[in-house]
Amino acid sequence: MKIDEILKNSNHKLDLFAKECIDRLENKIFTKTDKNGKISYHTTCLIRNKEIRLTPEEIIRQLYLDKLINEYDYPQNRIQLEYPVHFGREVKRADIVIFDALQITAPYIIIELKKPKAKDGKEQLKSYCNSTGATIAVWSNGEAIAYYHRKDPNYFEPIPNIPQSGKSLKDVLKQDFTFDDLKNADKLQTQKTTLKNIVLDMEDEVLANAGVDVFEEVFKLIFIKLFDELEGARDKSRNLEFKNYGESDGELKQKIENLFNKAKKKWEGVFAGDDKIKLSPSHLSICVASLESIKLFNSNLEVIDDAFEYLVNKSAKGEKGQYFTPRYVIDMCVKMLNPKPNETMIDTASGSCGFPIHTCFYVWKSIYKNKGLEASDLFTAEKKIPECEDYVKEKVFGIDFDEKSVRVSKMLNLIAGDGHTNVLYLNSIDYVRWDEFTKDEEWEDVYFEGFKRLKNLRSTKNENRDFEFDILMANPPFAGDIKEPRILHAYELGKNANGKWQQKVGRDILFIERNLNMLKPGGRMAIVLPQGRFNNSSDKYIREFISEHARILAVVGLHGNVFKPHTGTKTSVLFVQKWDDKLCPKADDYNIFFATMSEPSKDNSGDKIYYPLQDTHEHWIVKHDLFNPRMAGDEPIRQKDESDEEFNQRLIKYQDNVQKYAEFDQDGIAEAFIEFAKAENLSFWRE
Repeated sequence: MKIDEILKNSNHKLDLFAKECIDRLENKIFTKTDKNGKISYHTTCLIRNKEIRLTPEEIIRQLYLDKLINEYDYPQNRIQLEYPVHFGREVKRADIVIFDALQITAPYIIIELKKPKAKDGKEQLKSYCNSTGATIAVWSNGEAIAYYHRKDPNYFEPIPNIPQSGKSLKDVLKQDFTFDDLKNADKLQTQKTTLKNIVLDMEDEVLANAGVDVFEEVFKLIFIKLFDELEGARDKSRNLEFKNYGESDGELKQKIENLFNKAKKKWEGVFAGDDKIKLSPSHLSICVASLESIKLFNSNLEVIDDAFEYLVNKSAKGEKGQYFTPRYVIDMCVKMLNPKPNETMIDTASGSCGFPIHTCFYVWKSIYKNKGLEASDLFTAEKKIPECEDYVKEKVFGIDFDEKSVRVSKMLNLIAGDGHTNVLYLNSIDYVRWDEFTKDEEWEDVYFEGFKRLKNLRSTKNENRDFEFDILMANPPFAGDIKEPRILHAYELGKNANGKWQQKVGRDILFIERNLNMLKPGGRMAIVLPQGRFNNSSDKYIREFISEHARILAVVGLHGNVFKPHTGTKTSVLFVQKWDDKLCPKADDYNIFFATMSEPSKDNSGDKIYYPLQDTHEHWIVKHDLFNPRMAGDEPIRQKDESDEEFNQRLIKYQDNVQKYAEFDQDGIAEAFIEFAKAENLSFWRE
């Protein structure tokens, strides 16, 4: 046989190839004799369609080409030989390249057949894949063969085969990756990292050089992944789609785009219907690899807070002096104001909607508890009972004038509220011009339903100044003065202590009056303010205005590190209740609760300081004294159909945590206020 003659002094073997494959090549071999009488062997190349001389390496290549065409069904127009791979100025050539079916110029599989020494050939092959972005690598000498999936530049995972044409690596691997698999693989737990750190790494490696708006593309990816996780959390048998199962970059982008379209349809109003992912397939592939083993859903959505805090502030929100409120500050305010299921709540500077969402969590858990149900570690992903859905749909509102923040908060509210949201893109301060927004067709398409519900809470029909909210919580922007006379003349605090109109007024000052006007008599408020408003002699008229309209319930001084790294401004939270004959009768002399936060909660760089332990939902606990960390995990409730053993295991875990908390077993500021409120017979803490 001619092939045996050619291979007799080489290290290449034919074990890999079927007899029919060998016979087809054997039948096409012809000989040539040169002028010296030396015989050489030739054939017509299957791909180049030209006469070629057969060397041992070329025989293996032609046989493998036959295998690709006849066994794997790859069309000849997707295959190229001697493909140039660039390493700076140096150019090397890969034996066989199969191009992606969707990106016809992008290498999908690279096959290296010339190297009898396995180690040398494989290292060269991997360098080819890294340089071109090819997903799959194949090495063979005709006897042994190795297949690899390039997961990242440092890791080539061995795989059993390459896919048939028209199939993907997912079909070869047949991997399962359900939501439970994600929980076990979650890098936030196994590697003790944060989503913010993952985003920073992605920015360094990919996004900074991708020519895209980093905020928009990361926002899309988190939006898509949250949708995928939610579907998986509610159908535990479903394999998650936000994962590369071995698809080419082009196939992966097509899959993620399809997932994006499903998410946009389910959660309308966050992205336009024609929005697309702008990352290139190769950049998207790296981002998916970075995020696929991150679990975003837990019991409080805190995982994504840090990432959006970084992204939105990076997009210049901080220039307006408005910063994301840490969730432990929000939880303190919610615990102290004790919202009820029948009460309405609004945040007039909602940012990422921390106050409204955590108000929902607080009220929902009280609804669950009254029904003997327990909030699990996947509380945010679980389908809510009707009472919870009704609450978020009818009772909870958010307003913000930063469009990126509105979209973030709208997404989080849609997710937490099972598709319901009353987050509106409006300027709370300039309420006189709200009608200009509400008459805009594009605005109406997104926000009409929420605004319709908001209008039902107005004190006077067709007027947007006074509302009838039970609770308001907000962290309004501090920076910048309002200078427009048209706006200033709509506020009593637009005047100075002598009753004369001022030329400019701090934004947060107008928010004080605006927020009081949003409350009904007896309504209560928590508002974050610069410390100077409580101390400066020049601001005495502001304090007098507040006292005239409301009872000052409490002032809680926050540590100077709380809003770092964005600002070191010293702040306090003011708690008030609007005067009302029944709920809060006006008095000249009454007690006020004062407290100061002593634990910094963050270091001087703005990184959170954690206790070396987790709550019952496996969230790391920030070291603060705003409330007792034991309040983060209530004692387990026996669940329907739960066995004795299962319940006892959960109870032991809870009791172990309580034991760990022993050194911190002291009342925080919230618990101390609750005792004060009950002693003062405040309406919202009466038994």
